[in-house]
Order: sequence, then C-alpha cells, then structure tokens
Amino acid sequence: LLFRIGDNMATKAFDPSKFRNSLTKSIKGMSSGFNDPKDWISTGNFALNYLLSGDFRKGVPLGKVSVFAGESGAGKSYIVSGNIVKSAQEQGIFVVLIDSENALDEKWLHALGVETTDDKILKLNMAMIDDVAKTISTFMDDYRAMDEDDRPKVLFVVDSLGMLMSPTEVNQFEAGDMKGDMGRKAKALKALVTNCVNMFGSHNVGMVVTNHTYASQDMFDPDDKISGGSGFIYASSMVVAMKKLKLKEDADGNKTSTVNGIRAACKVMKTRYAKPFEGVQVKIPYETGMDPYSGMFDLLEAKGLLEKQGNRYKYIDSVGEETLEYRKNWTGEKLEMIMADLPAKEAQMVNIDNAAEEAVIDHNEEFAE
Repeated sequence: LLFRIGDNMATKAFDPSKFRNSLTKSIKGMSSGFNDPKDWISTGNFALNYLLSGDFRKGVPLGKVSVFAGESGAGKSYIVSGNIVKSAQEQGIFVVLIDSENALDEKWLHALGVETTDDKILKLNMAMIDDVAKTISTFMDDYRAMDEDDRPKVLFVVDSLGMLMSPTEVNQFEAGDMKGDMGRKAKALKALVTNCVNMFGSHNVGMVVTNHTYASQDMFDPDDKISGGSGFIYASSMVVAMKKLKLKEDADGNKTSTVNGIRAACKVMKTRYAKPFEGVQVKIPYETGMDPYSGMFDLLEAKGLLEKQGNRYKYIDSVGEETLEYRKNWTGEKLEMIMADLPAKEAQMVNIDNAAEEAVIDHNEEFAE
C-alpha cells in the first residue's frame, strides 16, 4: 500500500494475517495455506504403494479421498477393508468402516489382521448416500470443535460407494415404481466426495472408498468404466482400477490347472504423487493371502532397474556395485536392498538427465553463435 507523505512516496509492508484470519473465520470449513499429506497408509503391497505415491512404504494419504474400483472379486475389499484398515490401525489411526453391502463379516476381517474392538474401529451399516454424508458432516463439526491437540487421526472407509442409494431410489422401491433416479445418484456421489475433500484437507482425516466398474463399449477406449459418473473422480486424489485375473500357479510359482487365487491387475488411473497410468499385477493366493513383495520384480524389470543377463538378473546400485541373481532369488532381502537404494539411484538419474539437458542447451547456444 502506498501512502503519500509530503513529496515522498513511502511503502508500508502488507500484512495478510488479518485478511487471512477474517476469511477463515467467516467461511465455514475453509482453511489457508498448503495441506501436503503428512500421514500415509500402506496398501499392504510395496509395488502398488510405489505406483501411488512414489514411495514403497507410502500408499494412500490422510487429508485426501482415494478410490479403488473394479469388478466383483477383483480384490478391492481385500486391499481397502483389509490391508489398508490394518495398516491404519497399526499407525494408531481410528477407522470408521461404512459397509453398504452388508458383506464385511468380523471373522473375515480378523483373518486379514483387522482389530474389531470399539477403541480401534467403528463399523456402520448404511444404504443411503445422504446418511453417509450426514455422518461425516456431523463428525467433522464435532472434530473441528475439539482442541487441536486432542484431535485423533481418522480414516473413513466406504465399501462400497457404488452400492449406496439415493433417496429417489429408496422412495421408488417403497412405491414399487423403479424408473431410475434421473442421474441424481451421480450428482449426490460427486457432492459427497467434493465436500469430503474440502472438509478433510487441513485435518488428519481421510477417506478410502471402493466402487464398481463395468465393461467399456468404446473400442477406442477399452478401459473399464467406473460406475457412479465421473464427477466424483475429478475430486479424488487417487484412483486405482482393478481387474480380476485367475491365479493358476502354486506357492513355488509352478503352473497348475486349478485356480489357487486371483491376480489383481491394478492400474493407477490418477495420482498426484507419481506417474499415472502405470500398473502392476498383485497375486492373492487363497491359502496364504497377498505377499507384500508381489509384483515388485515385474515392476523393477519394467523400469529397467533389473536387467536380464543370460538366465540371471542384474541390479547396479547407486555406488556402482552389482548384484546378480536368478529370478527366484530376487525375493524379500534382495528386494529390500533395492527399495533402500532406489531413492539415491533415482537422484543420480535425475542429475544425469539434467546434465545431459544442459549439455544440449550449451551445444545449441554455441551452434547459434
């Protein structure tokens, strides 16, 4: 702000604090500043974590909304209501599990390592989008009223979003007149997710949801389509599309004629923390469940970090040392070595790319002269 004092011009520094405080107090639910995620929850699979966040240990963040969509039996509930809930509980994050399918039995959750005591989880059975919205809105009003130091870390899990109904659908069912809801459900889902994103942003509260997909009828865009409209997808921070494939191999990797589990083909359709449209196949055997290293070898090979040399695979670490092993030996400890070394190696690769780019610029400038 400029003030004229006599014949001189003096500049007074602008203090935005009053303006910021006035806005945040007058507009409900608004916050200021940046809200980069501080708490991340593992999906239970290192390769999938890496594709989502760029870090093997980080999966989905608090403060955001993440979507796992796929056909029935693709492993959505296994990863979301199982692995992610378990990981959240291990970090001291309280879980509100909203079951719209009446399918999440306590025995099944226990088998996946989920604790179901009242101090760890609140399981709610709901059928209507409006009820979910009211529950989350009421919780957030109480949450904001708490002293900041007393606010817990909370994760909402909705399994599944696609099975929630709009009031129109409920009314039509009661009246015996099933004409459809004229797109009201898609609008309600968009409103739910958009409001949650805005409410969660500056707090240690997040949401992970599952949803259904249906086969694409577009020959030029063959990826499965996520039900419920595209509106809520725009507001979500992460979207993973999952497809169910048969796992026909035993624990040693030998081919079998029987189906021993599923291969969940996971493709990251949207993420703000890594490169999108990359995928990994995660094996989920019926007997043992998911190995957290499943898909890691294929991911590292696809990225050129594991190079085939004869009938073995080579990794060169950030200090130039080579490790050469048969494929079957690239498991646990060996993969942990790569996971620990990769950040330094990636930093080297960035420096090399930057140096090459600068060299090209210098060459072009010399040529122009």
